[in-house]
Amino acid sequence: MNASDTLNVTHEDARAIDDCWNRIGIHGDKSCPLLEEHIHCRNCSVYSAAATRLLDRYSLQQDQRDAVATRVETNVKTRSLLMFRLGEEWLGLATRSLVEVAPLQAIHSLPHQRSRALLGVANVRGALVACLSLVELLDLDGSVAPASGGRVMPRMLIIAAHGGPVVVPVDEVDGIHAIDERILDAASQSGAQASAKYTRGVLQYRGHSLRWLDEEQLLSAVTRSLT
Repeated sequence: MNASDTLNVTHEDARAIDDCWNRIGIHGDKSCPLLEEHIHCRNCSVYSAAATRLLDRYSLQQDQRDAVATRVETNVKTRSLLMFRLGEEWLGLATRSLVEVAPLQAIHSLPHQRSRALLGVANVRGALVACLSLVELLDLDGSVAPASGGRVMPRMLIIAAHGGPVVVPVDEVDGIHAIDERILDAASQSGAQASAKYTRGVLQYRGHSLRWLDEEQLLSAVTRSLT
């Protein structure tokens, strides 16, 4: 399942669910008779049930992923990584795991969270998508203040997880960069990643100490957080 397929899965599920919040609710014409009582759709049991169904889908997709083979690229001299920041730490993630970089959206918490990493759900073009904390998954220091700077815009990364796309908020996105695989090989063999969770290596890039994430380990952890 590739990145576009995973996003299509979300839209198929959205069509299967009566997304009344987009028609008659807070994102629609606001004609729903329950709005007066609940104020916002996220307080309604219909919205909560849809979110629960979304999370149940991740479990189902995880059961079906065993037949998916990992694509192996050969004769590639560079590898594309998305560089982003959480707090004071810079991280790199293979772009093959990325669906898109999106503007920051409101995150709606769920009444009964399934894991500490699950922040809630976000509305991505009318579809409910699970939202996770990479700070929690990677055991980062959440108390560290974000690096100060000029016009820094927090973003959301839409990641192609095994059971379908998820969104993760980040403090800053630097962009996509092609890294010489010899540099990556040296970083993975240095042993610097031994104490860092879901990390293939640590390398110096543009004055930053960059933590290169192991996408397979990270995506497996994402799936476990949702099932």
